[in-house]
Amino acid sequence: LLGGARGDPFAVDWLGGWRPGPGGQGVGIVLAGEPVSLGLAAFTSLLVVAVLVYSWRYFEEPPRRSFPALILLFQAGMCGFCLTGDLFNSFVFFELMGVVAYALTGFRVEERRPVQGALAFGIVNSLGGYAMLLGIALLYARTGELGLAQIGRGLDGRHPDALVLAAFVLVASGLLVKAAAVPFHFWLPDAHAVAPSPVCMLLSGVMVELGVFGLARLYWTVFAGPGGLPPHAVTRTLVTVGVVTALLGAAMSWRQRHLKRLLAFSTVSHTGLFLIGVGVLTPQGTAGTAMYVLAHGCVKAALFACAGILLDRYASVDEHELYGRARELPVTGALFLVCGLAVCGLPPFGTSLGKAVAEEAAGHTGHWLTAVFVLVSAVTGGAVLRAGLRVFAGAGPRPYDGEHGAGTAHEPRQRGGADAEAESTDADGTDDEDGTPGDEEPETGTRLRRIPGTMLAVPAALLLLALVSGLVPQWATGTASAARFFTSHEGYAAAVLDGRTPVHTAVPAADWTSTGVLLGLLSTALGIGVTLLGLRRHRAATLTERLLLPLRRLQSGHIGDYVAWTVAGIALLTLLLAPGTHTPG
Repeated sequence: LLGGARGDPFAVDWLGGWRPGPGGQGVGIVLAGEPVSLGLAAFTSLLVVAVLVYSWRYFEEPPRRSFPALILLFQAGMCGFCLTGDLFNSFVFFELMGVVAYALTGFRVEERRPVQGALAFGIVNSLGGYAMLLGIALLYARTGELGLAQIGRGLDGRHPDALVLAAFVLVASGLLVKAAAVPFHFWLPDAHAVAPSPVCMLLSGVMVELGVFGLARLYWTVFAGPGGLPPHAVTRTLVTVGVVTALLGAAMSWRQRHLKRLLAFSTVSHTGLFLIGVGVLTPQGTAGTAMYVLAHGCVKAALFACAGILLDRYASVDEHELYGRARELPVTGALFLVCGLAVCGLPPFGTSLGKAVAEEAAGHTGHWLTAVFVLVSAVTGGAVLRAGLRVFAGAGPRPYDGEHGAGTAHEPRQRGGADAEAESTDADGTDDEDGTPGDEEPETGTRLRRIPGTMLAVPAALLLLALVSGLVPQWATGTASAARFFTSHEGYAAAVLDGRTPVHTAVPAADWTSTGVLLGLLSTALGIGVTLLGLRRHRAATLTERLLLPLRRLQSGHIGDYVAWTVAGIALLTLLLAPGTHTPG
């Protein structure tokens, strides 16, 4: 990202030396590393290192040999997706990501639930891949090219029509499936609930965000020119999908008691905010989203790391079952709660800075969008804080098991201990036999008696990075310059096809403002209020749960339902885009 500030924004490499001819036509494959792509690839690699360190003592002995190989393949797919300048190769890396992610989600193949989650993941994402491939075929039929820059130039000399609209809808649908935007999102909570916690760190930390990145790059490189799609139609579509995704994800995260599903729906909700930031189609919105994505990825990965500690210590990630049982883990509890404040948007975390810049850009489109950012951050952060206070502090009255209609409180046995390194009271692992609904099992094979230092150091380092990203001035300056280059349709084509580096122009830094700080403090205060509301059982909370019950029933677990919603999502995108796209008579 800082490359933009140094005036060297693009690194272009034609594999095998197969450069395009004078007219831009060619058969070569290009890797184009502009600052946003390079920054995202670097962040992906950073998270991969964090996951490998965290996993060093996480699994029992046999899987330790195969797990790093799959993670490195996953890294290859994600980094390739960031750097390729060829649309077909984007699909290839898209599928490589998917195949490895399927294997990682169902890593515990001897159990039924992980295999079911991986199957839903695989089928829905494969359907998205087929849609993407069909859209690529339409663009190839129209332009005879597969490179992003070449397709963009090929469309610039033509009038937009229904074929261009159909191509965008199909490719965008595949990317939105990966991004888990509503109504393409149903696979994500099911996959997160059963995938190993280190895998969830990558799925929510960076893979989902790559779908948003791919959609933004697709628009700016291919469809932002005169032969593409009208900006107002694209803005209306992405903002609408983003708002629905953000609100539904926030509501569903509030309804969850399974910590990994809670965090998964929080990821869905923040995907909506990222889509709004990208959808306003301005450099400021893109800059804010880039900062938000990276800081959020650190925080969300840290939260899943803490959830993994709970699972391997207590064989449970159920908020009600774990009520007060993790008092002996003050370090993990502190990390979890501080992450909750970062999700709320507490300054000076990078999540707050990215949210402030993105919501300011969105506010120029409609002031109500600023309220969406504040509300969603408060609800998702409040859900994390509520769960953390219950699990690590035993706050509020003891939860009742409303899920099974028993009407009696859980009676988990309390543990002693003063720190994260305390030993379990039972050496044979027979203590705390209460399991969560779904029969969770520790992913270490046996329950942890001591928390390895690596499993605490990784979330602490990621949280520190999220904090530092909001404090370093060069970060804001470099991101603003990177976003300016990223949103230049002509500049990308000139750099890739003509070898001309775009002229570096000074841009204002995407930095803190008094309004952004106040909105961050407001969303944090509301998040704390939502937390206190959630810790109490009263009529308003019960009414809220009843109102959200229909939304929960949509998460049926049936693959056929998820496929139907994916098809409905493709139709929805077409309906949102079509009114603003005029075809020549």
